[in-house]
Amino acid sequence: LHMGKTMKEDLTVVVKYIKQLYPPEFNVFSTYAELYHNYFASQAKKNAESHLEDKDIYLLLSWVHNIYPKDMRKDHVLAEELEKVKLGSLLPSSLSKELEKKYLDSEEATIKNSLSKCLDKEIQRWKEDKEPEKLSGHFQSELLAIFVIQSIYSGQKRAKDISTAVGEELSLRLSRELPAFLKSYKDAFEDFKEKSKKHRYYKPILIANINNCWNFRDYAEKNMAEKDDNKASILSTLGDIENSGFDVLLQQLFAQLKPIYKKFTENKWDSSNEIMNEIIKTTSKHISDFRTLKDPFYHAIIEKIHARLVKEYIMRLLKRKVSLKTPTQQQNLSQNISKNAADLEAFCTSNGSQAMWLNSALPKLAEIIRLQDLGAIKIEVATLATTYPDIRKRHLEALLYIKANLSRGELKSILGYLADSTASTLPGAPLFSNINVS
Repeated sequence: LHMGKTMKEDLTVVVKYIKQLYPPEFNVFSTYAELYHNYFASQAKKNAESHLEDKDIYLLLSWVHNIYPKDMRKDHVLAEELEKVKLGSLLPSSLSKELEKKYLDSEEATIKNSLSKCLDKEIQRWKEDKEPEKLSGHFQSELLAIFVIQSIYSGQKRAKDISTAVGEELSLRLSRELPAFLKSYKDAFEDFKEKSKKHRYYKPILIANINNCWNFRDYAEKNMAEKDDNKASILSTLGDIENSGFDVLLQQLFAQLKPIYKKFTENKWDSSNEIMNEIIKTTSKHISDFRTLKDPFYHAIIEKIHARLVKEYIMRLLKRKVSLKTPTQQQNLSQNISKNAADLEAFCTSNGSQAMWLNSALPKLAEIIRLQDLGAIKIEVATLATTYPDIRKRHLEALLYIKANLSRGELKSILGYLADSTASTLPGAPLFSNINVS
């Protein structure tokens, strides 16, 4: 700093007062500038070749790449004269590269180490018998994401302040650190999930960790290129953590719903409205706990519930437990299904489900059960297959089992129509593909 200040002040005196006292051919400014530069460069080289602490390496690189060429040599009084002298860098390129490597290795190791310590502290927090903090009604442990993202961002900024090239190199190295950190985070989360089920605040901690994923996801979406493999890895790991947490949160609800859904077939769909009310009431009790999830995750878990409620209903319909011979019986069942579908849709939508694609499944199945005209049934089957391209013959066959008044020929004709209409269609929204028909 002393040398830099002296050189800048002295050369300013040379430009303003001394230069005009000599004939132009003396190049007096060049002589001064070269002598000062050579001395400064020799001192910089001497420092670079001695044992330096990390902060000293950073400071020296800042002088070489930033302070000396930009602040001093671009000074408005000196810039024009210095441009004519062509002084070169403070350090030879090979020595500068060596220092850069030392700096990059050290910075990468420091950040990696601090991320690891941060995760250890977070794991320790999970083990304490404390409820996670709430922010705007959502459980979270925001310090983890903030610290990790801040550490990476600060490291990138410090490196960029040395030079664009050094900044890019560190960014490249650190881009691999975030996916690695998140994989360790995922492993720790899985470990907690399996071993801490009796923890007093088990579910709030799961929810806080799901919510943590949002900041990481937001950072990756905004700061990483679409084709970056690291971005894909980060989003995939975050998706695993989120879905793993959702599965645990939904376990109890789905276990409670299973015996209620069985009542549909046990009662031959006679008291289906009461059964649907029981399903809605049971689900409602659990949903209030999920309000502590951040909005995107709340909507995601509600969509999972919505999909499960519709799938379970379809599974009961396809169990081949009810076979109705008269159009009146089929019409009554169709009306029951339509009423159940409307109640289910109203409940899910009022609780924030945005899964509109699920809403037409049950009404379409109800319509197939209601219709008696073969042509009309085929048209309805075609629209069902267009909306849900993953429906297969086995699903339709199980549904048509309900319509006991269809002849073998009519049944074959309808099933053949489905095969034709779905032959070239790729599965879209996965509704039927994970419904097994026995």
